[in-house]
Amino acid sequence: MRFDTYTRTVLTVIAVALVAIALRPLIHPTPAAAQATSQDLYIEPGVYLLRSPDAMKQQLGKVVVDMHTGNIWGFPTASDTPYPVIVSGSTPPTSEPFLLGRFDLDAVHK
Repeated sequence: MRFDTYTRTVLTVIAVALVAIALRPLIHPTPAAAQATSQDLYIEPGVYLLRSPDAMKQQLGKVVVDMHTGNIWGFPTASDTPYPVIVSGSTPPTSEPFLLGRFDLDAVHK
C-alpha cells in the first residue's frame, strides 16, 4: 500500500494535533479549585454557658462564628446536649440565635 502526499500530510497534522493536546496540560496545568461553601461557619465543639452582651440572657448552648463577618452567635440548647431539646413537646424545637460579640477579622490583615 503506497501513501500519497495528501495522506501523509493529513496523518502528520493529526499526529501534531494529538501531541499538542497531550502536552498542553503539562505546559499550562489548570489549578485545582475547591468549591466554596455558601457560608463559612465555625461551630465550636461542646456546649458553653452563653451570656448576652446586655447580661439579660444566660443559657447553655452552642457557639458559632461566622468566618466572613466575624460575628459570634449563641444558639441556646437549654441543656448539656449539643442540640435543642424540649422533653414536654412532640415537635422538634428551633434554637434562635443571639449575637454574643464580634471578632475584628479585618484587623488581622493589617
